[in-house]
Amino acid sequence: MGFSSRKLWLTSKDYFMIVLGITIYAFGFCAFILPEKVVIGGAAGLSSLVYFIFGVPVGITNYAINITLLAIAYRIVGRTFVVRTIFGATVISLAIGLFQPLFPEPIIPGQAFMNVLIGGMCCGIGIGMAFTHNGSTGGTDIVAAMVSKRSNVTVGRMMMYIDFVIISSSFFIFHEIDKIVYGFVVLFLGAWVADQIINTNRQACQFTIFSHKWQEIATAINNEAHRGCTVLNGMGWYSKHDVKILLVMCRKIESVTVFRIIKSIDKNAFVTQANVNGVYGEGFDEYKMKMKPVSQPPSSHREVNPETAMPPGDSTNPSGHPQSLA
Repeated sequence: MGFSSRKLWLTSKDYFMIVLGITIYAFGFCAFILPEKVVIGGAAGLSSLVYFIFGVPVGITNYAINITLLAIAYRIVGRTFVVRTIFGATVISLAIGLFQPLFPEPIIPGQAFMNVLIGGMCCGIGIGMAFTHNGSTGGTDIVAAMVSKRSNVTVGRMMMYIDFVIISSSFFIFHEIDKIVYGFVVLFLGAWVADQIINTNRQACQFTIFSHKWQEIATAINNEAHRGCTVLNGMGWYSKHDVKILLVMCRKIESVTVFRIIKSIDKNAFVTQANVNGVYGEGFDEYKMKMKPVSQPPSSHREVNPETAMPPGDSTNPSGHPQSLA
């Protein structure tokens, strides 16, 4: 029962954060970007083009584009992706439909670049929050997912190509280069902010420490920083002497504490610090990937070679090596 309650809480939290993120995205888009007649990438950008040409509300066009793409992509990307994306596409279309009539003019009049910057940051924050909680806003994500299934083009590169074409198309409507420049500003700023939001919780540091006082340093890191140390054996090639190497993983905000511990014990210690995007396991982040269970055929249908048959419970072949499960 406890497991079910925890799972329900985590799922509810994910959906709440997805809705909040999409709402922030829709607010930034409708209040700052759309009133400046700036076309951005994705389904929102394509819907903006339709709005500027035919006057169809962005929310309606955005939902129609997503549903059409999902219907085409269903057999390629799978049911799970489609269900998750339908939820995100529905929320974002409703949010845009709600905010667009409320902001016919930009919030900061006469400051196009400022509006674009604020709108781009809002879009990046919203997308980052949605992606962090396993959400999807649809649009070019769907096209990129389909292409990545059928070709060697990466998802990121495919999305970049599509967004470039959408943003550049605004020139044929407004004939203004600055609108295209603003569109690319939103694209790159939003991507950068989203990347920071997505990776903030996963940023960690890896320390490699060489010191004759390795025992004292390892004990202090355990007791004061509450982080584990791995002791590796090495040899200095110049001195030809054996050395002990400490390997330490910690959060980025804990790196100053680890440095202070090292320097307080051995000021001459040789230390390297590397940034890592994620550390998973005990004491750090949990794995969030869902693995499909591997279905095994019934034992009665398995073919057995009499010459290599093993007694029950024996997992090695006559040569002593483990049998392959492939």
